[in-house]
Amino acid sequence: MESTLKLKKILVWLLNGSRGGPTRLRILKALRREPMNPNQLARVLKLNYKTVIHHLSVLERHGLVVRLESSYGAPYFLSEELERNWEIVNSLVGMVS
Repeated sequence: MESTLKLKKILVWLLNGSRGGPTRLRILKALRREPMNPNQLARVLKLNYKTVIHHLSVLERHGLVVRLESSYGAPYFLSEELERNWEIVNSLVGMVS
């Protein structure tokens, strides 16, 4: 219960409380469909590669996405906790501008 509340607070801040929220939401939705590396995400989402790297770093630092290895080109996945609690993201979607 406590970890779910913490996750919700993190998501509210990262998706709704900061300028990059809409971009981070797009990245999370894309990764939910399939794991991708930063280059693939940049191409699919039509974003600058460095922008994608920045947002992935923020999401990874907060435990929302993970990589199986740290090598260049390694794919990112949603964390298990975020996968289990995806309904929190869905509840915030209307709040994200």
